[in-house]
Amino acid sequence: MSTNLVSEAHRDATRSGRLIGVLLVIHLAAALIVPFVLLDRVRAGAGFLANAAGSAIEMRAAVLLLFAGSAVAIAIAIAALPLLARRSSAMALWLLALAVAGFSLQTVDNAALLSTLSLSQEYAQAGAGKAELFQALNGVVGSARKWAHYSYLLVVGSWIFLLYSVLYRFALVPRVLAALGLLASLGQIGGVTMRGLFGYSPLTVLAMPLAPIHVTLAVWLMVKGFDDGPCTPAII
Repeated sequence: MSTNLVSEAHRDATRSGRLIGVLLVIHLAAALIVPFVLLDRVRAGAGFLANAAGSAIEMRAAVLLLFAGSAVAIAIAIAALPLLARRSSAMALWLLALAVAGFSLQTVDNAALLSTLSLSQEYAQAGAGKAELFQALNGVVGSARKWAHYSYLLVVGSWIFLLYSVLYRFALVPRVLAALGLLASLGQIGGVTMRGLFGYSPLTVLAMPLAPIHVTLAVWLMVKGFDDGPCTPAII
């Protein structure tokens, strides 16, 4: 009976790991890469105010992807909850709480993006006579979006850091992989989020290692699942 329970727990860990591996790929694409590629294309050159009205489809697609991507983080936390709760209920619940907080902040960010689209559409219809007024309004809307965006990045970066912390602490994946994820998430938080919050230009090069590490983790989980061996917490 005991052997059967262990075997069933191992199968559950493998299944949940594979599910989370798939979800991590979706999260990386929908929350962290594709929408920002779309938004960068819209913003290029003259900026959102001048360009968004002519790129409404790209703007709305980016917003939908950001909604979906931040919701996927909640799905990952829920899928991992049974496995993680056996090791640390506090860390499991924090992972879920940060995912929910990230979704809430992304909702605010998305509202600001859609406000930018509406403002651009009004600007396109108003003509040159009101350009100065719309520039002032764009500064207000842009500032609101900027701080919502960096607040979201701080939360999602913390969520990713906590995810890799849990994986490292309980050796659910190879600790070398989890340690690289920890370093990469710190690079994203320090090089992009914190610099932006303090008014400096982001160093996106520091965030770039996170993508291949995230993909490697996802592939590992899709192939191997979680290592559901004895709990062996590391001192970190």
